[in-house]
Amino acid sequence: MKIKIGPYPEYRWYHYYLHKLGIKNETKISVHIDNFDTWSMDYTLSYIIEPMLKQLKVTKHGAPYVNPKDVPVKLRPTKKEVKLYNKKGVTDDMWFDRWTWVLGEMIFAFENKHSDWEEQFHSGIHDRLTIDREDGSSEWVKGPNDTFEVDWKGHTAYQKRITQGFKLFGKYYEALWD
Repeated sequence: MKIKIGPYPEYRWYHYYLHKLGIKNETKISVHIDNFDTWSMDYTLSYIIEPMLKQLKVTKHGAPYVNPKDVPVKLRPTKKEVKLYNKKGVTDDMWFDRWTWVLGEMIFAFENKHSDWEEQFHSGIHDRLTIDREDGSSEWVKGPNDTFEVDWKGHTAYQKRITQGFKLFGKYYEALWD
């Protein structure tokens, strides 16, 4: 994959007239995708999206509306604050904190997409043996030194958080601006 995006053009008062004449001041974009880039596209894109989300979190100048149901209770607005926002557009003190939290969850998901996060839930020695059956099939059984265990409760909770981060990415995709 090779991507080149030129700088965004600066618009001046006269660009309106140049555009009417057919002279355009547009960003130059070049994208080349190889076949192997789509073999595991979710993995490939995580390397691009993660640093962009991190930069956005640091440089953001605004925040979109974040549904209170998408954030922890401690970040949710009161009924009075919701009413004030709906009537007059007044934002509460946690408005930007909710967006920062959502960005953090997205970053968490994309960071873990290209990491070996599952290993933290494994312990012991993996000593499995293959037993061949007469019918040609085989079966894995514990060997004499097998102490391998998986913390499935922790693994499942961690996976749910990753999945939630990807859901938030999809839900707030059009809010990824600075």
